[in-house]
Amino acid sequence: MTHELSTLPSGVRVVTESLTDVRSVALGLWVAVGSRDETREQTGCSHFLEHLLFKGTSRRSAREIAEALDAVGGEMNAFTSKEVTCFHARVLDRDLPLAFDVLADMLVDARNAEPDVEAERDVVLSEIDIHLDTPDDLVHSDLAELVLGDHPLAVETLGSAEAVRALSREQIHGYYLERYRPEDLVVAAAGNLDHAQVVDLADGLLGDLGRPGSGRPARRGPDGYGEREIRVRHRPTEQAHVALGLGGLDQDDEDRWPLRVLITLLGGSMSSRLFQEIREIRGLAYATYGYSASWTDGGLVAAYAGTTPGKVDEVLGLLREQLDRVADDVTAAEVERAKGAMVGATVLGLEDTGSRMGRLGSQVATGAPLLTVDATLARVEAVGVDDVRRVAARVLRRPRDLAVVGPFAAEEAARFADAVG
Repeated sequence: MTHELSTLPSGVRVVTESLTDVRSVALGLWVAVGSRDETREQTGCSHFLEHLLFKGTSRRSAREIAEALDAVGGEMNAFTSKEVTCFHARVLDRDLPLAFDVLADMLVDARNAEPDVEAERDVVLSEIDIHLDTPDDLVHSDLAELVLGDHPLAVETLGSAEAVRALSREQIHGYYLERYRPEDLVVAAAGNLDHAQVVDLADGLLGDLGRPGSGRPARRGPDGYGEREIRVRHRPTEQAHVALGLGGLDQDDEDRWPLRVLITLLGGSMSSRLFQEIREIRGLAYATYGYSASWTDGGLVAAYAGTTPGKVDEVLGLLREQLDRVADDVTAAEVERAKGAMVGATVLGLEDTGSRMGRLGSQVATGAPLLTVDATLARVEAVGVDDVRRVAARVLRRPRDLAVVGPFAAEEAARFADAVG
């Protein structure tokens, strides 16, 4: 199974994967615009628009948008990230034209009417409140701000309550007209489909979007990463959440493959070092893991644990110890086990059309290399123990930052200095 990629005269790109043994199609309209593309005055616009595009067009009300796919048993949703906004649907193969018509209508002809802006503002503010009330999510937002500093990638995608309250209908609609441009739009589809049909639908339903705007501003990578910054956010919780992190690798760095293997053996599975050492052997945490993020021109690596407040110092010591040691004592057996876990997870994760569509759309929309599944697995299999050791020494020995959320005062930051020393 291979993909096909076409570019329309307008600049819209169409990428598909045909799967003849299924009866469904997953369709996504990906706009290569996210929270990193907002000015300070526009903070929260990308995510706000994700909500508003479901509120109606000149052809359909919000209710009619919802009913259109419900009537054929389809699913529809959207999400916003730091670099993309995606509107997606999954339907029976025969209903692909309907799904495309609904999503394209939303994208091309959104009203963003004043009453809808005001009604949805409260919904977005509620989502921000949920984030602030979820300490095991909040700690990662805090860490990103420390590691990435004043770079746009550091900004929480939801925006702040203050910023969302300040957004006017004119600002949001202007952002929509300026940024939702054909050259920044990717149509991705996977399932029982014909590539030519998807191209024809895209050409007929999207056209040039009729946009007068200038498109997305040029992106720039971080000038540097945070060094030994500590943030303690007080929350009267029964558990403390800690995240220790540092700058990572961008999506084009060839070392991203051994880095992914490294993160898997460090904290990506039940057999990983962090899980075994912190949870299984010592019983200090229910949840502990490592992760990495690679964007167009920057990255982040982190290790997380949630523990009782009285065990925070011990857990932080173990997180730091594992980050310090892995470059020197990682074994070939660990590397092979991590590679096996990654290969299995990748294949199992692509068993449905939605996952395959998401993989294609995210790669094309962000400018990442468009690799087949087999090519991706080959890159993983090619990683050796020396590669992992080299990348661990290159990345994990950089200065670190620490975010803590729990029943501590902000003034207690100095007590955690050893974790970033």
